[in-house]
Amino acid sequence: MSIRFNSRSIFFGLVALSTGLFFGCGNPGTKNEVKTEKVEEPAEVSAPTTQELSFKDKEGKVLPLSALKGKVVFINFWATWCPPCIHELPSIDQLRQSLKDHKDIVFLMVDVDGDIEKSSAFMAENKYDLPLYIAAGDIPAEFLGQSIPTTVILDKAGKIVERLEGSRDYGTPEIKKALQDIASGS
Repeated sequence: MSIRFNSRSIFFGLVALSTGLFFGCGNPGTKNEVKTEKVEEPAEVSAPTTQELSFKDKEGKVLPLSALKGKVVFINFWATWCPPCIHELPSIDQLRQSLKDHKDIVFLMVDVDGDIEKSSAFMAENKYDLPLYIAAGDIPAEFLGQSIPTTVILDKAGKIVERLEGSRDYGTPEIKKALQDIASGS
């Protein structure tokens, strides 16, 4: 059996396909979708933004980022519903365990959904020993663009030295050494 299309059928088919693609790609998504687009890196981070950022722990205690000045800070923005976030958590836990006795390196796991009860249960269920926080205000774009997971590493002066979007294996010796080098000022 042979099917023949005339030029009019092909034209309307292409118009319908193009329209569907055009409107389908503009979907802003829901909170359960992980966006994978790359966000431009900031040219320079202003000190006041870094100083104003605060996090809240499960007990409701607020930790201003300025209180961590003098320490290297590893901040991971994540969510319990995010597969790439979940994928990298074991390696972050491994990295933290290997640096647990290093007094100048601090880890903050920030649940972007702000549901600390749910994320605490998730951490306990998976036996992760990671310090859990939620943002105590807006998170500046220099820290968190439009995708998670995002990891930000601050030097002892509170300046961003690295901002990584997407899932990574943080259990490598290279990453451990890099954090130790930042802490020692190398």
